[in-house]
Amino acid sequence: MLFLDDGRIEMDSNAVERTIRPIALNRKNALFAGHDAGAVNWGVIASLIETCKLNELDPHTYLTDTLTAIVNGHKQSDIDALLPWNYNRLRQKGGGHEHHRNQGHA
Repeated sequence: MLFLDDGRIEMDSNAVERTIRPIALNRKNALFAGHDAGAVNWGVIASLIETCKLNELDPHTYLTDTLTAIVNGHKQSDIDALLPWNYNRLRQKGGGHEHHRNQGHA
């Protein structure tokens, strides 16, 4: 009973269940992807979208900026900078992937 030792831990999982409900709905939608590879791709995109939401990002803005950074030659060795939780940090400093490119990383 970890919640007795740490007051930050919820006694029930309602918050988690509400958070993952859209993921479960997306999983059902993936059944209609038409092909195994399509379902895998759907899963990747759905995961990115839900990760954006968990990091308080607009998925459309994040995906647009990330795909633009890749097209503009973002270094594969610096792929971690494109992850949603890092994008949010950069955005708070003043500019998402555009800021990252301006710093000479891509």
